[in-house]
Amino acid sequence: MHDNEASATAPLQSFILTLPGPEVPYFPILSPPQSVTMRSGLVTLQMGGSVGEHSTKDNEEILVILEGAGEVEAAGYGRRPVKAGQVVFIPPATVHNVYNTDAAPLRYVFIVARAV
Repeated sequence: MHDNEASATAPLQSFILTLPGPEVPYFPILSPPQSVTMRSGLVTLQMGGSVGEHSTKDNEEILVILEGAGEVEAAGYGRRPVKAGQVVFIPPATVHNVYNTDAAPLRYVFIVARAV
């Protein structure tokens, strides 16, 4: 086996992280070099907060709502309510935003991967 073949098939280093409490607004979970194409993070929005309008560009994104309630607004889909226990899929090239409309913190994990 050639060196480049060995590195291409070598397993990625696994790890376990403990997520912080709601006092931390953003916590990176996964990004290169741990992952080849995926990024992930924990976002905590306080009452009235938003993550800010942004686009998935060439990626697709999943939001896993862990705590609280709010709304997700996505171009072509409108503004929809979300709450703990729900999962949201954001397609590629979609401008979107997440809002906390509740008194309690809204906490969610985002997972972004390159769309093929």
